[in-house]
Amino acid sequence: MSDRAPQPGECRFCFTPLEHTFVDLGMSPLCESYVAAENLNRMEAFYPLWVRVCHECFLVQLDEYVAVEDIFTEYAYFSSYSDSWVDHCARYVAMITERLGLGADSLAVEVASNDGYLLQHFANHGVPVMGVEPAANVAKVAVEKGVPTRVEFFGRGSARRMADDGKMADLIIANNVLAQVHDLNDFVAGFKVLLNEQGVVTLEFPHLLRLIEENQFDTIYHEHFSYFSFITVARIFAAHGIRLFDVEEVPTHGGSLRVFGCHDDDATKPETERARELLAREKSQGFGDIARYTRFQEKTDATKHALLEFLIDARKRGKSVAGYGAPGKGNTLLNYCGIRTDLLQYTVDRSPYKQGRYLPGTHIPIFSPDHLAQTKPDYVLILPWNIKDEIVRLNAHVYDWGGQFVVPIPEVQVLAKGSS
Repeated sequence: MSDRAPQPGECRFCFTPLEHTFVDLGMSPLCESYVAAENLNRMEAFYPLWVRVCHECFLVQLDEYVAVEDIFTEYAYFSSYSDSWVDHCARYVAMITERLGLGADSLAVEVASNDGYLLQHFANHGVPVMGVEPAANVAKVAVEKGVPTRVEFFGRGSARRMADDGKMADLIIANNVLAQVHDLNDFVAGFKVLLNEQGVVTLEFPHLLRLIEENQFDTIYHEHFSYFSFITVARIFAAHGIRLFDVEEVPTHGGSLRVFGCHDDDATKPETERARELLAREKSQGFGDIARYTRFQEKTDATKHALLEFLIDARKRGKSVAGYGAPGKGNTLLNYCGIRTDLLQYTVDRSPYKQGRYLPGTHIPIFSPDHLAQTKPDYVLILPWNIKDEIVRLNAHVYDWGGQFVVPIPEVQVLAKGSS
């Protein structure tokens, strides 16, 4: 595999010229570029959300319109503000520690370790850890928790520096970061460099099969450069000497894959039936056929129209609508649909970093969750629909004043009390 970086118009993995459109979501700002009040009257940059698919390796991908350093050097997403996500990670740590027999002589390295949300759980198992996180503001929170963290982007270079420092890893974790990598080949090659002889790498990322089946187009935004099937991700890792020997389907982020990789010459880890079955299922569902990808636009347009019809009807009936959450996916949805404060008065979010700011593009204000009880909206539109159960549970008092929760994906649905 070539060491060169992909050029515009080329597949970022195999360098094939891109000729096919997966979906075009129009123009949108960077989904994590929340606007301070003093900047509301300043120019805001919008970029195309035009997603293409490679007919050679079937990697679904978005061009890099803004350098990754501009997106991730200071980042607005702190993983610890989702209780369900932190619980998911705690369960993962317990499982992987037992499965690999990790202990005091092991080293677990997490790439894109954010605020230490996952690595903190290894302390209960006595396993040494190291985080790698490019966003200095987020890494600072991890260090304050006692999670040692290197502030840098991961790739061949950083992996070699860590290896030279004696930091070879028995476990490398990379959750919800693969999609955010522009130079896939450099990134995956770093795992090969850093992984011990019989070490394991695990990654979690949204499953393209679920994205298509459940119309999860709002998970597409500029910070996510690529969208993966198991077929394609296995091919990418194989090109860099890493064999994906196992896979789990997990419910996070609307349906994700957790893949397990090892060195391609590691005979101690045979391929599992789960891995063989998923490859066969994806092939049977057409993920090796370009036509499977190019029909997606019709579904996204239908959801846009349905959401606008619901909000316009609510407005005509004199009903008030507020949002819950300020996730990146919500900003894709709202900007694609052209929703502003006339249809969604405000949204709330648990993150103090976002409170008092405004959503990019739409300029919908963000308040703390307490604002719901103060204004008592008729409908609460759940923007991070992937954690709707947690949100409904934490905000059940909305039902006390007759309010109702609404989810936009995979289709607009008003949640009956107790139905979440």
